[in-house]
Amino acid sequence: MDAKKPIIALDFQELDQLEHFLDQFSEALNVKIGMELYYTTGLTMIEKLQERGHDIFLDLKLHDIPNTVKWAMKTLAKQGVAMVNVHALGGKAMMEAAHKGLGKGTPAGKKRPVLLAVTQLTSTSADQLANEQQVSVSMEESVRHLAELTQAAGLDGVVCSPLEAKAIKEQLGQDFLTVTPGIRLEKGADDDQQRVATPYEAALNGCDYIVVGRPITQADDPVAAYRKICQSWQEGLKEKGRLHE
Repeated sequence: MDAKKPIIALDFQELDQLEHFLDQFSEALNVKIGMELYYTTGLTMIEKLQERGHDIFLDLKLHDIPNTVKWAMKTLAKQGVAMVNVHALGGKAMMEAAHKGLGKGTPAGKKRPVLLAVTQLTSTSADQLANEQQVSVSMEESVRHLAELTQAAGLDGVVCSPLEAKAIKEQLGQDFLTVTPGIRLEKGADDDQQRVATPYEAALNGCDYIVVGRPITQADDPVAAYRKICQSWQEGLKEKGRLHE
């Protein structure tokens, strides 16, 4: 998956809408299939996207007992996607089981998909963290703790907000991946996202991949919006000395 390009969240409910959206692009994309689309189309959509040459982040956020997650990952490993994920709140044993299942399921001679753990959702506010989850530490401390647990379980990185990526890199090293949703070109257009940043800011914070949905998929001109986000992201990578042609 090319880190110079954003990952587009394909949050569509109707297949004809998705096909129309993809037909506007002439190049291979990084795309994310979430629960909304996967539960509608299943493996068929993965195959169609791969036929178009797109790299896929399969965002199902598995969270169950370790054995169930292990066997689910063993099955998903056969699909040829680039990234998969679990919830870090499922615990270290569950994440270790996911890693084991993914390794066992990856066909011989193929690269194992990148395995990530979701820390705190970007829609979660500090108030929700304290009053609904009854977590007594700050958002950053909670995310950093879950990232540390993820690394200890042997996973490749985490899904976090762009605001926490810098601290995670400082604590766990530059090779530990941070994949960040909550990307907006303009502050204030955050919909249900609480912890957001621009593509440029995300690059400066050390994010390895950005995930962008509605600012592209719901734009009047999705291709123009995609190009603008690419430009902002790559300008930040260049400023940070991380853009390699």
